[in-house]
Amino acid sequence: MTGQGGADGGGIGSRGENGGGTGGAGENGGGPPQAAVLQGCAEPLSSCYDVALLDLDGVVYLGGAAIPGAAEALSKATAAGMRLAFVTNNAYRTPAAIAAQLTGLGVAASPEDVVTSAQAASRLLAERLPAGSAVLVIGGTGLRAAVRERGLRPVSVAADRPAAVVQGYSPDIGYSQLTEGALAVGAGALFVISNADATLPTPRGRQPGNGALAEVIATATGIRPLVAGKPEPPLHAESVQRTGARRPLVVGDRLDTDIEGAFRVGADSLLVLTGVTTPADLLLAPPGRRPSYLADGLAGLLGPHPEVTVADGGYGCRGWTARWVTDGPRLELTGSGERIDGLRALSAAAWSGAHVTPEAASSALRQLDAT
Repeated sequence: MTGQGGADGGGIGSRGENGGGTGGAGENGGGPPQAAVLQGCAEPLSSCYDVALLDLDGVVYLGGAAIPGAAEALSKATAAGMRLAFVTNNAYRTPAAIAAQLTGLGVAASPEDVVTSAQAASRLLAERLPAGSAVLVIGGTGLRAAVRERGLRPVSVAADRPAAVVQGYSPDIGYSQLTEGALAVGAGALFVISNADATLPTPRGRQPGNGALAEVIATATGIRPLVAGKPEPPLHAESVQRTGARRPLVVGDRLDTDIEGAFRVGADSLLVLTGVTTPADLLLAPPGRRPSYLADGLAGLLGPHPEVTVADGGYGCRGWTARWVTDGPRLELTGSGERIDGLRALSAAAWSGAHVTPEAASSALRQLDAT
């Protein structure tokens, strides 16, 4: 049997159309330009973009606790005229529950400010199915509520002959639910999943995520699901439609979901270093996972971003210069100033090389820390 293919969907582009400074260099098969250096923006990002599409875990909070300074930065961004939307691959909780958590952490949020992969998956279903169609839901309250919101009818067993199966993470998913899903997909039901994250970070370590659970049905039926969540385009499209964003900025801590997702729809992105991605990960980022902007945290929304200049084979940012040297070859960093500016210069130098190695990246970062 053939798979149903990757998810579709869209968004509005900003990279290279109305971007906030220097564009990326090169082309990627007609897609958005591949970043060779980080962009510069002469004004605060909160003034240059109308809506911030914010990831949650690792950006606003971490392990249930607010990231220091996050609430204050978001309040100031709102005061400057930037609207906020909280965009998550989490399909388990409802927008109301997520908004309540944010409010408890000091971040002003209403259910209308939250966009989930459950909502994106339900829109994807509603675009393909007649109103009132039965959909077998494997997941939590948030997913069932989103399916109902789109005028579809949640069911739980294959005997109800559902037109589709939609799966999102829930800690309660068991063999019987996956079996019902496999039977329905095997009988021809459309197969949609909220996200394909293979793992779920927890205080105990990485646990199986929705992508791993979805492999049970995919393996049993030979059918690949449509994917709604990041980095696939449907969640971005859902966010843009719900917010009316004309010039959104994707803000996240992960290269493989937030930043890649932004790149795939041609949107600008801000990587914050408060979550999963490390400086070494940034230097090793392949084309398609390189952010437009870089900041230590959400305070990066509140100020301008310096340009990275290119001259004499070196890449400069304020007081720093980074370049490749032939012995090794290796990355070399000279100068002084704010650490984040040194990292901006290093990222441009690293991305200019054909194959930056983990050894070259770690050596350069040791230089930065020792300067």
